[in-house]
Amino acid sequence: MQMLSLFDQGAFAPCPSPFNLAAFVLRHAAAQPDKPALEVVGAATSQVWHFGQLEAAVRGTGTGLLRAGLVPGQIVLMRLGNTVDFPIAYLGAIAAGLVPVPTSSQLTEEETAKMIGDLAPAAVLRDPQVACAPHDNQILLSDLQSMYLLPPCAYEMGDPDRMAYAVYTSGTSGKPRAVAHAHRAIWARQMMIEGWYDLKPTDRLLHAGAFNWTLTLGTGLMDPWTIGATALIPEPGTDPAVLPTLLRQNKATIFASAPGVYRKLLKVKTAISLPTLRHGLCAGEKLSSHLHRAWRDQTGTELFEAYGMSECSTFISSSPAHPARGEALGQPQKGRRVAILGPDGPVPQGQEGTIAIHQSDPGLMLGYINAAEESAARMQDGWFLTGDQGAMAVDGQISYLGRADDMMNAGGFRVSPIEVETQLAAHPGITQVGVASVEVKTDSHIIVAFYTGPEVLTAAELEAFAAAHLARYKQPRAYVHLDMLPSGANGKLLRRALPAYFKG
Repeated sequence: MQMLSLFDQGAFAPCPSPFNLAAFVLRHAAAQPDKPALEVVGAATSQVWHFGQLEAAVRGTGTGLLRAGLVPGQIVLMRLGNTVDFPIAYLGAIAAGLVPVPTSSQLTEEETAKMIGDLAPAAVLRDPQVACAPHDNQILLSDLQSMYLLPPCAYEMGDPDRMAYAVYTSGTSGKPRAVAHAHRAIWARQMMIEGWYDLKPTDRLLHAGAFNWTLTLGTGLMDPWTIGATALIPEPGTDPAVLPTLLRQNKATIFASAPGVYRKLLKVKTAISLPTLRHGLCAGEKLSSHLHRAWRDQTGTELFEAYGMSECSTFISSSPAHPARGEALGQPQKGRRVAILGPDGPVPQGQEGTIAIHQSDPGLMLGYINAAEESAARMQDGWFLTGDQGAMAVDGQISYLGRADDMMNAGGFRVSPIEVETQLAAHPGITQVGVASVEVKTDSHIIVAFYTGPEVLTAAELEAFAAAHLARYKQPRAYVHLDMLPSGANGKLLRRALPAYFKG
């Protein structure tokens, strides 16, 4: 009898109640107040935050936000830069029972205006140097920093299923959606500690991302702090070429980043000496076998990949205990229930289908804010559909087979082509536009815009227009003028045919 593509090793332990995400992240502060929780590393910076100091700043921020008139349950939009103030404000809001929404500092004023209209936040936590649409209640960075020395707020304990924070993701409709997560999301991330990181309290984990990138916020900061380990973050503006030096000098035991950073590190083509490194972690986009081999050859250490998304973080991964076999991503983490679905449910093992995670997973989102229909559309008979295609082998390992739609990946961010097309279509010189991801060399992809119009527009003009309407990571890196865009018999744009028109 042929087995179905269903992986179920039993449910993860239920989240305790009452619960607070920030309290759980900083639970080791009382026992080890003098241990380094965060070190900002670089040539020009030597900044250390100890667990006791970090918790005091977080809870002082919570007090300050409540004194500013905010009430538990209210949403606060975060428009802060790449500094330690970002995670402190994030945890401080959650500690006080508020709902922070971290956002990329690359977003334009126009993009933030749509978010403010969507969320109706009670306040915006704002660095004046970061673009933001007007809001009646802006709490500036200087005000936030002055809160660090205030008396500590009490952790607002409650139902672990209540909303703790939200993050934005590009929706398949082209409109970014706010993904609401419960306090229990941090409890669920413990499945990643064993199933991906092999993280221990003695580890020193260096994440190459910025403070205000959600992947850094989770993998680089919250998870190490949750088990009492030390997080290392490069100072702003660090050249990826110096990361091996920082890893050596700061005795990093685990390195985490997106594949693009690994590609930059490996350009040297010579052995990289990392004597204290146990292994590397990779997520954000598919890791190629070429890049994986190159890392092993040049460092002598292993690289472990994880698959996930904004709606559920990572739930399929390889790890020291369970390395990936061949081209596979890895296997579902212990405690997860994952399936490969077809129209009628789980498909037979080895067959292609949609990667799905069960609705009972404690790390799964509460839903999209103000988009109940879109939330419901992602569900099928109790399963959350990722939109990615995969196949499950008899041992539970899953191979990634691509997107079921046209979503693109830009440096670890998922980007909807429809969102980019909608903005570019407003240019008076563009009649029709299609956007696609194009592989320009091995393992290197860029976003390219293909357009029609009365005349060829200069790249400088189009780049300036895109910069005014789209965050940097959403902006095309090249533009191609065509007489007409490829379309099907019904006149619908064929995005997957677009890359063939790129000449490089």
